[in-house]
Amino acid sequence: MPRQRTGDTRARIQQAALELFAQQGLQQTSLRDIADRLGVTKPALYYHFASREDLLNSLVEPMIADFEAYAAAQQAAAPVPARELLGSYFDLAYRHRGLIQLAIRDLSVLHELKLADRFIEWRGTLAALLIGTEPSLSDVVRCMVALGGLSDCAVMIDHEPVAELREAAVEAAYDSLGRP
Repeated sequence: MPRQRTGDTRARIQQAALELFAQQGLQQTSLRDIADRLGVTKPALYYHFASREDLLNSLVEPMIADFEAYAAAQQAAAPVPARELLGSYFDLAYRHRGLIQLAIRDLSVLHELKLADRFIEWRGTLAALLIGTEPSLSDVVRCMVALGGLSDCAVMIDHEPVAELREAAVEAAYDSLGRP
């Protein structure tokens, strides 16, 4: 049997960790649990990740980089048509739905990685692009409903064709903005 490449092993460890974090919670999942799931020893895990926190960071860092790049790209491209921005935001949330589900189900993930502040900042950036910097209270509420509802649909609705879900979620989010 050919030996697995290091990148493949890292990816297997990350996938097993994500599954176990989602099933058991972050605080309740040890490196021993992850090693047992994979049928490897704890030292084998330590070869790839120095700690559980290092492993968790390896899962979250690509999502953070993706959200940061997305927010910067939207700002640079402004003004972006609302439907287009909402569609690309759906795609971004859908791409990272596993980690976002984990953060929703286990709030310690948000706290431990200081993600809550980042999500608020990213959403604020998108809101400013959608409704400007001096919106009315009604516009702020509509925008929060639009962005929150859209990301919830991308993350929480399973067993629906993605294209249909995207179309319905983007349309509902756009309607929430109250635009003609």
